[in-house]
Amino acid sequence: MARPMQTVKVYGVQDRRSTVQAKLPWVVRFTIDGRHRSKSFRTRIEADRYRGSLLQAVQDGGRFDETTGEPESWQTPLADVRVHEWSRRWLAEQWQEWQPRTRASATEALARFVTLAVQRNAKPPEGLRVYLYTALAPLSEGAHDVRLEKWMSRNCLTLGDLDRERVADIDRRLGLKLDGSPMAANTANRIRIVARASVQSAIQAGAVAADAWPQRSKTRARRKVARTRRSVDVRALPGPAAMAEAIDAIVTQQPGSKTYRVMTAVAYYAGLRPSEVVMLRVGSAALPPEGWGRLEVTEADISFDEPGEPKTGPRSVPIPPVLVTMLREWIDDNDITSPERLLFRTRNDTMPSGSNWARAWHRALESVGQKPIRVYDCRHAAATTWLRAGMPLAETARRLGHSVETLVSTYVGALDDEEHIGNQRIDSILG
Repeated sequence: MARPMQTVKVYGVQDRRSTVQAKLPWVVRFTIDGRHRSKSFRTRIEADRYRGSLLQAVQDGGRFDETTGEPESWQTPLADVRVHEWSRRWLAEQWQEWQPRTRASATEALARFVTLAVQRNAKPPEGLRVYLYTALAPLSEGAHDVRLEKWMSRNCLTLGDLDRERVADIDRRLGLKLDGSPMAANTANRIRIVARASVQSAIQAGAVAADAWPQRSKTRARRKVARTRRSVDVRALPGPAAMAEAIDAIVTQQPGSKTYRVMTAVAYYAGLRPSEVVMLRVGSAALPPEGWGRLEVTEADISFDEPGEPKTGPRSVPIPPVLVTMLREWIDDNDITSPERLLFRTRNDTMPSGSNWARAWHRALESVGQKPIRVYDCRHAAATTWLRAGMPLAETARRLGHSVETLVSTYVGALDDEEHIGNQRIDSILG
């Protein structure tokens, strides 16, 4: 059956040198059956050469590939396409249907996959995976690194190389951290799902053997997840007085220590995730002169200083007077006036370093005689404090952005006194 005719129009080269952010300012635009396509170049000569090749392909009557947007005669046989190239194609196909958080998660997963899908003796260069976080995404020409791209073109496996043995080895290593220790089961599973989906697409296209990716036992996966769903050990978390002392101890002679003190206070007193703390804006905080205030949690860092929706959606969190006072002083001391301004930035207007934050927090804990806990555990300490104060489960879950079921399974240790508290409240009513 003959394929339908295509209508291809090639337009003139667009000059975008007046746009400061345009690292590839010369843009060739064309349409295939009304669908817009474009490719950017560093020089006018490169753009003119590409445009001329497109015009020649149109004149020769060749068909254009619907996935890549380029003439089919230019295409490398699928089995010879490198894994990093295929990952880019696959991401581009899915991109418009995904939410920002899904895009970031999928790009991270494929960045891990690509760095493992290389020749056996090839050692990925430093910075490759971080580069791939941005370079794999569509329209990412501005992040182009010639050195790393050449390395991948020489050392990445082709789709035809993805036999069962190699894919099984990649599947195993996808579940390991950089230091070789096992990754959390849920995280590893999320990465494997994305990597496998991209390979399944290549299988459907006929470039990879149908049985390349090893089948994982669903029963085994369920058992593994069940083993790792543990409640928080509330005995390891400092109480309110110890937390307050440790938060104040963060301040040292280091320039960023005051920033980390207020950030940690927000994580504890408001129960926010670290990714939500770094994306708080002035306008999201209601800070009255007296009494309780409120934080509107509407954004979170989803990928290298990129704002997106919080993991469990937006929520409104009341904050106690101690945190209201701390935030008011922080805003005044730093002369932050614009409602859109982020509360916590470095002197270079970048997001504070997560590793430096963790180090400052661990030093503070040690200085007051407390065992080290993660910055994220400040959120757990907040939940434990609220529950032990007798806050209803539903309200605690709402402030954390959890379901009541998740709250109970996670913080069961903090609910040991629920029966006693319940009896006291019933006694007060019965008289």
